[in-house]
Amino acid sequence: MPFDCDALLADGSVVTIRPAAAADRDALRALHEGLSPESLYLRFFSVSRQAALEYVDRLLLPQTSDHATLVGVAGDRMLAVGNFERLDGSPEAEIALVVADPEHGRGAGTLLIEDLAVLAREGGIRRFRAEILAENATMLHVLADTGFPVAKRYDDGVVDVIVTLDADETVLTAVDKRDQHATVRSLERVLRPRSVALIGASRKPHAVGHEVLRNLLASGFSGPIYPVNSRADRVLGVATYRSVEDIRDPIDLAVIAVPAAQAEEAVAQCGRRQVHGVVVLSAGFADTGAAGAASQQALLRLARRYGMRLIGPNCIGVVNTEPAVRLNATFAPTPPRPGPIGFLSQSGGLGIALLERATALEVGVSTFVSVGNQADVSTNDLLWWWEQDSATGVIALYVESFGNPRKFARIARRVSHSKPIVAIKGGRSAVGARAARSHSAAAATPSAEVAALFQQAGVVAVDTLGELFGVATVLTHTRLPAGRRLAILGNAGGPNVLAADAAAGTDLELARLSPATTDRLRQLLAPGACVDNPVDTIASVRGDAFATGLQVIAADDGVDTVLALITPTPLTGPHELADAMDAVAAELPVPLVLVILGQGPAVTVRTGGAAAIPCFATPEDAVGAVASVAGYAAWRRRPTGTPPELPDIDTAAARRLVADAVATAPDGRWLTPPAAAELVRSYRIPVCPIEAVRSCEDALAAARRLGWPVALKAADPQLVHKSDVGGVALNLSNEAALRTAWTAMASRLPLDPHGATVSPMASPGVETIVGIASDPLFGPLVLFGLGGVFTDLLRDRALRLVPLTDLDAADLVRSVRAAPLLFGYRGTPAVDVSALEELLLRVARLAEELPDVAELDLNPVIARPDGVLAVDAKVRLAPPPPRPDLLLRRLP
Repeated sequence: MPFDCDALLADGSVVTIRPAAAADRDALRALHEGLSPESLYLRFFSVSRQAALEYVDRLLLPQTSDHATLVGVAGDRMLAVGNFERLDGSPEAEIALVVADPEHGRGAGTLLIEDLAVLAREGGIRRFRAEILAENATMLHVLADTGFPVAKRYDDGVVDVIVTLDADETVLTAVDKRDQHATVRSLERVLRPRSVALIGASRKPHAVGHEVLRNLLASGFSGPIYPVNSRADRVLGVATYRSVEDIRDPIDLAVIAVPAAQAEEAVAQCGRRQVHGVVVLSAGFADTGAAGAASQQALLRLARRYGMRLIGPNCIGVVNTEPAVRLNATFAPTPPRPGPIGFLSQSGGLGIALLERATALEVGVSTFVSVGNQADVSTNDLLWWWEQDSATGVIALYVESFGNPRKFARIARRVSHSKPIVAIKGGRSAVGARAARSHSAAAATPSAEVAALFQQAGVVAVDTLGELFGVATVLTHTRLPAGRRLAILGNAGGPNVLAADAAAGTDLELARLSPATTDRLRQLLAPGACVDNPVDTIASVRGDAFATGLQVIAADDGVDTVLALITPTPLTGPHELADAMDAVAAELPVPLVLVILGQGPAVTVRTGGAAAIPCFATPEDAVGAVASVAGYAAWRRRPTGTPPELPDIDTAAARRLVADAVATAPDGRWLTPPAAAELVRSYRIPVCPIEAVRSCEDALAAARRLGWPVALKAADPQLVHKSDVGGVALNLSNEAALRTAWTAMASRLPLDPHGATVSPMASPGVETIVGIASDPLFGPLVLFGLGGVFTDLLRDRALRLVPLTDLDAADLVRSVRAAPLLFGYRGTPAVDVSALEELLLRVARLAEELPDVAELDLNPVIARPDGVLAVDAKVRLAPPPPRPDLLLRRLP
């Protein structure tokens, strides 16, 4: 049972959680010897220290699924120990904890309980049991605060406590809360430092260490700055130190700007000096290959040993523009403006470009973090930080990889409900072909997986830096729209048409203006003006009429957002119309976005009036940003959604089937069609009867049992496109037709050794595909799309990560282009969409509970008004990759 990880205590310090080993005997004895009489009594019901020391031998028993001991260690100190022992082969285990007296209240015991629960669940243990003295309120509270269901029975001063190890939403929410608290505490003195040391301060202009010091000084950092240079007395007029260990005052943050070969020693010095966190700018680590990756691990081990958080390496630094901090610890040439956007960049070069573009567009930054190689501080950490940061209103990300996508999805989904996240994902294209033998696996490209992740988490996905700044600007300076209905007001017809065309390519709707609104506009505007949406005021409109028209349109109950388009003409300049808008913008009941054709920057902000107005250079960019914001607003209005109760699933039978198959083929294999059908039936997924046959006579006998007409299919699991190679014969209504089909199929395909299958023909309906694709990083994903022969022709399909909520399933059904076919298209009857959604939820549950299922194809799934039916089932088993448990709060 390998288990070794670093985690954060409640105060933000680092602790290592690992199995106890024989070498820990002395440390465990010292831990128990150091307990106060009160602690001894509460733990062992006695003040006898000898009993406690004798218990150490039990803690060091070999680790098995029946017995496990974990210790929490910080540096050379053992903080706590916890263990469980199974009770008489049952699914219950007794749990016990000992926390050193000085360490109480730091969360070490809670961490051990969480991690022991993961180990116990892996071994089939479902409940923890503990006998606790009634006066041991601390331990009772620790168990209750885990979030697990706790039952108590009092008997003569002793509380018998049973903890059920169900990791439901209540438990995961409690874990998230502890995770965020600890993460924020660990980053507090890194992102809001009170003092900064710069190791590698240089006298050479344009050197990294020189530019960082210049930026620190220019930003007016609120605390002391300690440049470190072993060969100079002063740099940029500031007295230097030979070593960070020569600095006698407390140091919150150290920025390391030395060559990679010297970075390890610099980090070690910071650790000995009790620096809280380090930012390593040096490149030459995991960005250079295996040797560099090993050096990066050594760097990380040092940081963990001394309890420091590490940003980087291979990054450009951090920024915090809060007035009480004023930190610019980067070597970027352009100083950022204060503002409400928290930026993260995994690329240093792109980070510089982000800061330059933000300043050019007058976009303000609250915090900027260049995470580089993400050895320690990650995107997930910073999402936790920004959720609670009052200075940040919008989060903007450039990410190239996800260390733990499932955790990112969970954190981002929570954060997105209060603060919008706008993200560019680099490296979305597939580099090289994925070896896939099913439709589901072939559909799971990197870009599709990321799209599914962002969609479920409410992240606004964009493709370019221009889009990122456009969307972030609208989110920062307007309220969220109540819907997708867009009204367009402009002083020239052509730009209005371009805006309307752009809207037609999105989910926006052109608002239908009420008769009262059009009547009012007709009275207000000159003859020749168009008063239907888009509203064309014509070029001669004056500023007051344009502004009043804007007010009239914004007051229409059928309008959610107004896009104003100003085209400079000889009759009215842009300033007259824009200035008039400034005077009324603050009072509008709906969001306003402006386009001034020909303006310089792609997007900027007008601040001439009481309201700030996002201002774009082109209609297309403005409409794209409005569409993204409206989509985010719609996601945020949705209920949260819940995983459904599916009590009729026979998980035990499914696990037995998988275990038997894996026992005969540990490296994985395809299930036979009947076995695949049996597996999905365990999850009450309706599937056609399927009989395996080896000869024509077997096929005839099966057809007589099943009833005519039947379908004959080749059973070779390697055949993805059976119909393309003559491996499918349908609507065989009698024996002669079946014999002819068998002879033709056998002449084209080798039917040995897999044979064929016979199934009754299903009634016609809309053919869809439902499947599972498993990714080593993202875990299992559920696929839905148009099925049958159209699966690869139209590629109309979508993916979602598991677990799937009821709303995820509904969204998945509606996310494909062919969705109107399911709801009654041009007079055709609507299918049973609720049955289709339930099938998706059952497939998602199968993917969660059976990690050995690497691929599953139900194709086609025929959807009809009276239900759904899977006509064919393919299942491939393979050893599952390690999948991080969401209960584990662990650092990378």
